[in-house]
Amino acid sequence: MSQEIKVALIGLDTSHAVQFAKRAQSPNCPADQKVDGLRIVTCLRFETPFQNKEGLDERQKQLEEWGIRVTESLDEAVADCDAVMLTINDPARHLEFFEACAGLGKPMFIDKPLADNVANARKIAKIAKERNLRVWSASSLRFSPQLIEACEAVPEPLHVSTYGHMGTAPAGSSIVWYGVHAFEMLQRAAGRGASTVQTVGTNCGAVCVVEYENGRQGVVELLKNGSGYGGFVRDRDKAVPFVVDHSRLYTDQLKLVVEFFKGGSAPVEIEDAVEVMAMLDAAERSLNSGKAEAV
Repeated sequence: MSQEIKVALIGLDTSHAVQFAKRAQSPNCPADQKVDGLRIVTCLRFETPFQNKEGLDERQKQLEEWGIRVTESLDEAVADCDAVMLTINDPARHLEFFEACAGLGKPMFIDKPLADNVANARKIAKIAKERNLRVWSASSLRFSPQLIEACEAVPEPLHVSTYGHMGTAPAGSSIVWYGVHAFEMLQRAAGRGASTVQTVGTNCGAVCVVEYENGRQGVVELLKNGSGYGGFVRDRDKAVPFVVDHSRLYTDQLKLVVEFFKGGSAPVEIEDAVEVMAMLDAAERSLNSGKAEAV
């Protein structure tokens, strides 16, 4: 593999495709946001409920100005790449395009969330394991320095509380689509072992209570009109708050993607991504059933 990784983007219905491309090769990207080591060579575009043709056209024009060839052919998109980034805003299309790219045997990053439900997330993990594929998936919020500092200060928390935005999904579950950010922060701080989730819908959004096998608890507050992210991590002795600084989220995550594409270890194990998806799935089911649902 060459020193500069050639990357194919699969999906243009998310602003993340533009944000990642900007940091890779825009001449106007601020120096402190630039990410070296990769070149995005192609992007596959297709319409989803999350972006119409006009929006795709606008994004295509921007990518082409940065030297990226945009195509509607998957074969063309992946013909000359070293690695693949699934930047698809519609979670319902993740499994489909993961399966389509799995035969390439190339390292792959799947932008959040891993899938649209836990069953499809487990299918992705199963395929990755069976084919020995190098794959990872995560929200950029998981790597917030402020969150990591709180986790280091309280490495074995009894209670974790996070809050974040709950956007309205054009299709599918809003909790799955945008609640993933706050649930990723919870899973980063609390680790694995979630057993049930109970969700209460409110005028402001939703509150999700996560119970763990060993008596720990997590609370995720999703706000329809909120834009910030944060929370606190607590044990018996102290509670450490954190508020996420958004300014470097794309940059820091893309650096991790480059390290992985160059042979480094995945910063998140696929099992963690599956558990996040299982919590989101349970949270959505609980919102509909009005009772706690198993993870």
